Amino acid sequence: MNEFFIFFQTIIPELLQGTRVTLKIAGGALFIGFAVGLPTALIRVYGSPWLQLIVTGYINIFRGTPLLVQLFVVYYGLPDLGLTFSRLTAAYLTLGLNSSAYQAEYFRGAIQSVGEKQMVAARAIGMSRFKAIRYIILPQAFRLVMPSWSNEMISIIKYTAVVFLIAVPDLMGKAKMVSSRYFAPISTYIIVALIYLVIVGLATLILRYVGKRFETPGLESMETATR
Repeated sequence: MNEFFIFFQTIIPELLQGTRVTLKIAGGALFIGFAVGLPTALIRVYGSPWLQLIVTGYINIFRGTPLLVQLFVVYYGLPDLGLTFSRLTAAYLTLGLNSSAYQAEYFRGAIQSVGEKQMVAARAIGMSRFKAIRYIILPQAFRLVMPSWSNEMISIIKYTAVVFLIAVPDLMGKAKMVSSRYFAPISTYIIVALIYLVIVGLATLILRYVGKRFETPGLESMETATR
């Protein structure tokens, strides 16, 4: 046990460097996923049929293919078409677009849960569709989507582990280097697992607090009645 703690103290600074990269990639991917996913969801609900068809195909592609395949296509495949990305950019882009497909479906479900009657009522009092979506639909949808969006955040943190396969120096990338240097794969990956557990645990507590903070009492029952 003494040897394990000495080993822990030796490698933890390097693993923490990788952890910072992991958190940056996860944060960037979530931001890209939100920036692309929300408009995609709005198009799925309110867009014209041909636009809905396009975004549905986009969602199905990213939800229906493995994340690792998407990463390899972006990093190794797109250069054949003249699009070359750095390792970090490829990681951000792949995880962000993958997340956007899932976030789009979460937002679509939340928007549809608000109920069409509220849109009809807003239009009846003279609001434009844009204003009705902005001031009536989306504030409620954001509260309703929090549980599923929280799951997406946790998933993205764990999904970042695949980017070490394109030599990104994230937590897993650093773990691979440390494991090879000290010939101690079991001890190294036990420590890595503990770091992931701490990150996910803290993220869960923060999201639970935020969810309770923005929870609207009676909103779910009201939406059930309006459907």
